[in-house]
Amino acid sequence: MSSPETAELRILDAAEALFYGRGIQAVGMDQIRSASGVSLKRLYQLFPSKGDLVQAYLRRRDIRWRQRLAAYAETRSTPEESVLAVFDWLHEWFGEPDFRGCAFGNSFGELGATSPAVAETARAHKEAFFRYLADLTAAAGKPASLAGHVALLAEGAITTAAITGSAEPAHRAKEAVRLLLAAA
Repeated sequence: MSSPETAELRILDAAEALFYGRGIQAVGMDQIRSASGVSLKRLYQLFPSKGDLVQAYLRRRDIRWRQRLAAYAETRSTPEESVLAVFDWLHEWFGEPDFRGCAFGNSFGELGATSPAVAETARAHKEAFFRYLADLTAAAGKPASLAGHVALLAEGAITTAAITGSAEPAHRAKEAVRLLLAAA
């Protein structure tokens, strides 16, 4: 028998793959059970409702996504290069075979109108991403207002890449940010 942590991780891994790949509403708890190899009873012990599982999936994805981005961007030698590296990282992410856009935007689109918890989690993710970009632009000595422009370019690139199936929007957004940094 697996430990509670192992069962929880297997459930979260399965939920992430299925929710992100197919959509939250299209995936039932039986599919999560099958993909995780955890009994339905154990699944419901760990996550009493699908809503609880969705929240856990989104919280974990938020932490992992932001940590991956920061680990990539913060290796650059100057703050301006770190800002631009965000878009290099986005380009790599967009090129992943399972890229389906922003999990938070997708979940908000599916459930935001009916699930205040999902709406709040999506907002919190976007606010944390904005704060991160604000910190990077401030470290580069740029005006606080620049962070909003950088965030909109990043968000637009994410959405455009998901819809077009191309990683190129990251490079176009990066060039726009390069111009904004030079002008600021």
